[in-house]
Amino acid sequence: MPDMSYVYLTGGLVILIVCGDFLVRGAASLAARYGLSPLLIALTIVAFGTSAPELLVSVRAALAGSPGIAIGNVVGSNIANILLILGLPALIMPIACTGRTVPHNMLIMMAASVLLIVLSFAGPLGFWQGILLLSLLAAYLVYSGWDARMNPHTPPPLAAADTDLVPASAVDTHELPHGDVHPSNLSRRAIAVKLLIGIIGLPIGARLVVDGGTEIAQVFGVSDAVIGLSLIAVGTSLPELATSVMAVYRRNDDVVVGNIIGSNIMNILAILGVTSLIAPLPVSSDFLTFHLWVMLAAVVVLLPFAMTGGKVGRGAGLFFLAGYGAYLYAMFAMGHLPGAL
Repeated sequence: MPDMSYVYLTGGLVILIVCGDFLVRGAASLAARYGLSPLLIALTIVAFGTSAPELLVSVRAALAGSPGIAIGNVVGSNIANILLILGLPALIMPIACTGRTVPHNMLIMMAASVLLIVLSFAGPLGFWQGILLLSLLAAYLVYSGWDARMNPHTPPPLAAADTDLVPASAVDTHELPHGDVHPSNLSRRAIAVKLLIGIIGLPIGARLVVDGGTEIAQVFGVSDAVIGLSLIAVGTSLPELATSVMAVYRRNDDVVVGNIIGSNIMNILAILGVTSLIAPLPVSSDFLTFHLWVMLAAVVVLLPFAMTGGKVGRGAGLFFLAGYGAYLYAMFAMGHLPGAL
């Protein structure tokens, strides 16, 4: 039913945009109200929420006996998160990779990527590899919490207010989009509602986009391999894109960078960790010789920006997008698409 596929695709995109905005607003409000770092919120709550589609798709693929889709979804999403999801918002506005914890979280993402390559060459990702990945995830979350306690975030004076409402004269309105309320003004219930709408709605929107896009791709004869590595990977990364675009619009660079780094860490440690507990995940030669190395190269490209606090500007954004286009073309040249040479 091609017509319904287009409806799913369009409706899913609308849901992603709306729910991505809710998640960004809720995360900013949570950080402002409780004096937490927006980067910490992006690395944990936002990253977990936007990685939910990858988890759902990978678990379903493992249960259905399609390990290639499960691994391809994670690897493809990590590539798309850096080259596509960071590249597109950078065309709108330069994104600053600032924040005290960005460098060491970047190194953690690098270490997780290298570990995935080592485990993939050692053999199928099975039960014990899953235990290892989930143990490292637990250690990462404990470390993030400990670091937040040892280095408390200093909120602006307005965010430190003890009341739910502050005088309008205290709000620096030129820093907020037209019609917005300062994040620290929201009640706990309003913050929780925004976060829940974002976290619940993003996987639903991604599912509609993936289902609709997959049906359309199949009509045009695109293979399952490229669907998993490109369409499904991009589809499950759309929550990150929606969140990043809205964060750039609201000038929350910490949310953009933290969301991407945190999502990539979650994809490897959490999603592959859970999925490999369900069923062994053999890694095909295409991943060992090409896709995993593209994933690592994308991390290396982002490394200088994250370690120096530099800005990913429009030029870098175009470079990232060109790199992603070259990756898709390489899949075509490798024979993953119909009509390949």
